[in-house]
Amino acid sequence: MTASVPTSPPLLPPRTLGDGLHVSAIGYGAMGLSHGYGHPLDRAEAIAMLHAVVARGVTLVDTAQVYGPYTNETLVGDALAQLDGATRAQVRVATKFGFHIDDAGREVGLDSTPASIRRTTHASLQRLRVDTIDLLHQHRVDPAVPIEDVAGTVGDLVREGKVRHFGLSEAGVHTIRRAHAVHPVAALQSEYSLWWREPEAALLPLCAELGIGFVPFSPLGRGVLAGSVDATTHFVDGDFRTTLPRFSADNRHANQQLVATVQALAARCGMTPAQLALAWVLAQRPFIVPIPGTTRVARLEENLAAASRTLDADTLATIDAALAAVPVHGDRYAPAAQARIDR
Repeated sequence: MTASVPTSPPLLPPRTLGDGLHVSAIGYGAMGLSHGYGHPLDRAEAIAMLHAVVARGVTLVDTAQVYGPYTNETLVGDALAQLDGATRAQVRVATKFGFHIDDAGREVGLDSTPASIRRTTHASLQRLRVDTIDLLHQHRVDPAVPIEDVAGTVGDLVREGKVRHFGLSEAGVHTIRRAHAVHPVAALQSEYSLWWREPEAALLPLCAELGIGFVPFSPLGRGVLAGSVDATTHFVDGDFRTTLPRFSADNRHANQQLVATVQALAARCGMTPAQLALAWVLAQRPFIVPIPGTTRVARLEENLAAASRTLDADTLATIDAALAAVPVHGDRYAPAAQARIDR
């Protein structure tokens, strides 16, 4: 069955990742449709949401093997397969490898050995219902496997026509340089937002130097910057934010000062807080493509409207000065997860 999605969806401003991956200025993070935030959407609702994403001009959809595991890739593959050929041809899909998932479907560590990359990429191709994956990220750097072996294996998959572009996620400067020397890195995916600005110190300058695109996940602070999470929020069972120190009750209460500051700045700019947060991310570099996720069409449309908003230098300076005076409370990951972040 072919979905009733316009063959010529409204255009979002284009951006380029790496040396040739052309996508919409704002992408879509599909994880929350079936993983990470408690109760997943009904399958039909999730497919309808993905169709709404494409109908509004988004041409980058992000997923991963570990989301589910596997259910998110299958959902994305099935939803996009329902599009007519012309519309489907416009959409680029990013997925990720690198976690070891046991036979019970549990993530039990890292595995980026060449054999695992090949085996899991083949499975991703089947689930995504494609012959070629547009962007394949290493989800987390595996300290047991030289990054040169990882880049070389993905490079072989590119030459075989199974992958178009190589990406990294949460990788540090030294690792990125080593990988890029073996096979060009098209995109780096890391957290970046008004309340997590660490990438500005070294990662964004490195991306500019090497011609690597930057794909921020959680550009809305996992809902905080959009105003959908506050000190009174009750998280449902299975919501992974309950494992994040930044989302403890005390830290959520303390971070309301930051939320209030963002809300005030947004009001001055005639935007919603989510739009200000996304417009700010987009203004930082021309090679940045954020991937906010949502399960609601109204929120999707609100987010995408940020692509048409421009923040001038004076406004950006005002935002920086206002937020510099507001501390952020809580680490973004628990110690075990933080230990997996490459530095």
